Amino acid sequence: MKILDRYLIGEYLKLFLLVMASIVSIYLIIDFFGKIRMFISNDATVAQMAGHFFYMIPTIVSQITPAVILLATLMTFGAMSRHNEIVAVKANGVSLYRLSLPVVFICLAVSVILFFFSELIAPRSFHRAEYIRLVEVQKQEALGIFKQHEIWRRGGNAIYNVRMFDGKDNSLHGVTIHCLDSSFRLARRIDAEKARWRDGKWIFENVLIVSQPPGGGFPNLERHAVLAIDMPEKPDDFRQAQKEADKMGFFELYPYVRKLEREGYDATRYRVDLQGKLAFSVVSLILLAIGVSFSLRSERSGGTAQSIGAGVIIGFSYWLVFAFSLSLGRSGSLPPALAAWLPNLLFGGAAYWLIRRVNT
Repeated sequence: MKILDRYLIGEYLKLFLLVMASIVSIYLIIDFFGKIRMFISNDATVAQMAGHFFYMIPTIVSQITPAVILLATLMTFGAMSRHNEIVAVKANGVSLYRLSLPVVFICLAVSVILFFFSELIAPRSFHRAEYIRLVEVQKQEALGIFKQHEIWRRGGNAIYNVRMFDGKDNSLHGVTIHCLDSSFRLARRIDAEKARWRDGKWIFENVLIVSQPPGGGFPNLERHAVLAIDMPEKPDDFRQAQKEADKMGFFELYPYVRKLEREGYDATRYRVDLQGKLAFSVVSLILLAIGVSFSLRSERSGGTAQSIGAGVIIGFSYWLVFAFSLSLGRSGSLPPALAAWLPNLLFGGAAYWLIRRVNT
């Protein structure tokens, strides 16, 4: 490895870690003051508060790493340009493409590590943080679980099994309710294709009720096309148990999408989020290209601060376009793959145009 490569890698990693630590600290401070009233009102211990914020760190890291790459790139190459190191490198016959090559390899490694970090560590860590906040601090009962792509929830004298909860229209799909008697024996079973929350009650569709007579004998069967069933659970009770797509890893979300589609449910919003996870995994490379191009342009314009500011604005605007494009995909206005990858195509094209304008 050349001396120049070692120097550039050392400077870049130093700034990368510094920016990462700074943004994580700012995030935690803001989050702390946003939740301090809740912790105090629930008499939370210092260990509970520290545990909650500690387990939030992996989720924060997975979200901000592309922004950290952008800022570290801007700062590294901006400093080299400001100190005329870029001029010295070019005077020795080294192109700017070759100069940025070590940072590209670092970015590739970080992107791969980030994908598996977000897949294996961040979801479990976030679940633990939420458990501390909701169950240990706020004393909410952990009645619902999301297991093997289904919701299981115990409420009152019944156990609910739901294939999918759609928070968009507050509907349950593939519902099975096991009603228990005082001896915890099955007294009645209700199966329904769908249940909608309307005017403060659940309206079930295509219902089959199997009830066991008190004295034994053959069970009674009832069929209803539409039936209003009074049960204490509300949509928020199932929303708490339903794991959102952004809290699931790719290898957990993919079989869930396939399962929903095989069973005939609309999995558009989940397929959009699935494609979004793949698209987001390569955004670091796009922001790296944008950061390099803006930093090296300052060699000609002399406006280092202006270039950094413009680069940050363009880099962070990616998230706005990304969120807007995903919302179009979830609503069905765009195909899932196009909705997820459109921001990458737009910003990737812009990055290519900017890189081509740099005097190498």
